Amino acid sequence: MDYTQWARDTFKNDIYATEVTGIVIEKAADGQAVCSFEITDKHLNADGHVMGGAIFTLADLASAIAANEGELTTVSINSSISYLGVAKGKKLIAEGKTIKKGKSITTVSVDISDELGTMVAHAVFTGMKIR
Repeated sequence: MDYTQWARDTFKNDIYATEVTGIVIEKAADGQAVCSFEITDKHLNADGHVMGGAIFTLADLASAIAANEGELTTVSINSSISYLGVAKGKKLIAEGKTIKKGKSITTVSVDISDELGTMVAHAVFTGMKIR
C-alpha cells in the first residue's frame, strides 16, 4: 500500500487542516509523517508571527497520520506543545514520528521547523486505539 497516498485520500476529509489551514501531506511511511504549509497572512497573529493554533493544527495532523498507519483506529487523548521560536522562513514543516506503539496506546513526537531549519515547536501526542 502507498501509505502517502492513503493519508492524502483519507485526511482530505479533514477540511480544517487541509483546506482552511492549507496543510499538504508530503510523506507518510512506517509510523512517520511529514506535513507542511506555506505561511500566508491568514496564519499570522496580531504580532505578525504564525499563530499557535496554526502550528498546533500542523502538528496534530502529522501526529494523526503517523499514529494511524493505513487505518483510522487511533484518536488523540492527550497532547502538549512547546513553542520554541518564531518562523523566519516562508514554510512550516512538521515531522511526526511514532516513538511507542503499544496494544492500545501510541505516542508520537512532532518537531515543527521552517524550511531554513529554525525550530518553531515540539509536540507530543498520546493516542488511544478505538477499534
